[in-house]
Amino acid sequence: MDFLQAIIIAVVEGLTEFLPVSSTGHMVITSSLLGIQKEEFTKLFEVSIQFGAILAVVVLYWQKFFDFSRWQFYVKLIIGVIPALALGFLFSDKIDKLLESPTTVTISMLAGGIILLFIDRAFNKPKIESDEQISYIKAFLVGIWQTIAMIPGVSRSAASIIGGMQQKFTRNLAAEFSFFLAVPTMFAATAHSLFLKKWEQSGTARKGYEIILESTDNIIAFALGNLMAFVVAIIAIRFFINYLKVYGFKVFGWYRIIAGLILLVLLLTGVIKE
Repeated sequence: MDFLQAIIIAVVEGLTEFLPVSSTGHMVITSSLLGIQKEEFTKLFEVSIQFGAILAVVVLYWQKFFDFSRWQFYVKLIIGVIPALALGFLFSDKIDKLLESPTTVTISMLAGGIILLFIDRAFNKPKIESDEQISYIKAFLVGIWQTIAMIPGVSRSAASIIGGMQQKFTRNLAAEFSFFLAVPTMFAATAHSLFLKKWEQSGTARKGYEIILESTDNIIAFALGNLMAFVVAIIAIRFFINYLKVYGFKVFGWYRIIAGLILLVLLLTGVIKE
């Protein structure tokens, strides 16, 4: 992976992480189209640049994240992230294998697109308008919905937003709670990839930070990727919330369906290989 490829992947991450279109799916397909080899640093990079994206949420919503008098807010996030932590710990290796599958991404993109076409109509009687009204049980249930996104192409954002709306959150609150829940979820995934998980490279098992520190190019790519993901994510979040207030989710459903059909054609013609 060269620096230009790292920038492109980081832009894709920042742009799609908080939209209901699947950042992981887009990175898998982008890597395939760019011809990037699936070496361990590439896999590590695609997970670790999520750190830049979650910083965007903290910066944009800093008043909520640093209002320590609202301790219930932090408890709800901790409760909401428990299902993802548990399943991620139990099925880490299987999830890593799925991340390499464009076919899985294609199927998930199509299925998720169809669901998003009808979500506004299906959950059109919201009762919960602020995060203070979210109970601990509802936070946990949204966390369970979020785990569906461990399948590449599903979209963590889409799964948690649908979960929130199913729990009668307003569209805006469902999206914002999805952003908030992303912070501990993605921080845990990034920390695990950097400091706990051992990556097999050249017959040697090393931790993520050791792979990054082994060369100046890796350090620059990691820093550049997180910076780009941070900047682009800020723009994407602001756009998404403003768009959502007026138009809802249907356009994202059509986007996923069109993208899924294009991916299907690319797979069938061998442009993208499984």
